[in-house]
Amino acid sequence: MTTETASAALLAALVEEAAKKSGLVWVDGQALWHAWADGALCLVGGPGEQRLPPGVTDGGSVTVTARSKDKGGRLVTWPAGVALLAPGSASWSAATAELKSKRLNSPDGEGLAGRWARECRVFRLTAAGPPSEHPGAVPTASGAAAPVPTPATTRHPAPAALPRLLTRRRSQR
Repeated sequence: MTTETASAALLAALVEEAAKKSGLVWVDGQALWHAWADGALCLVGGPGEQRLPPGVTDGGSVTVTARSKDKGGRLVTWPAGVALLAPGSASWSAATAELKSKRLNSPDGEGLAGRWARECRVFRLTAAGPPSEHPGAVPTASGAAAPVPTPATTRHPAPAALPRLLTRRRSQR
């Protein structure tokens, strides 16, 4: 096994482990809940479910970012190809079984998969290349967007007594 092949295998394992352990991933900058099934990231969207970004369409491509479970920071970012799963297919059944186990506060319990088949879309996101960001190759810039200008912005520092006032309120409870 060459060094390049070993490195690619380690990065693929990192993508899988990060996706399995993280409750959320960012797809084109939007936080989404997901499940990992059959070697791919699976998403569901539609009425009563999460809104998916515009790039999540059959044949589309997106950028997926997973966070570190222990530190909470960006761990790995990779390009992914998107495929729509046909309701009732073997891959759809495997994906929905995993998604059902991750779905919190479902309004329809056991009828969830039926509703997804009728009203929602289930997508499979597979890695479409090596990760662009991973440990050892993370940009130094924060990636945060500049705040939107607003008249509600505070331009003065917080009063020096504020920490004492907040501490006093907690101790009186």
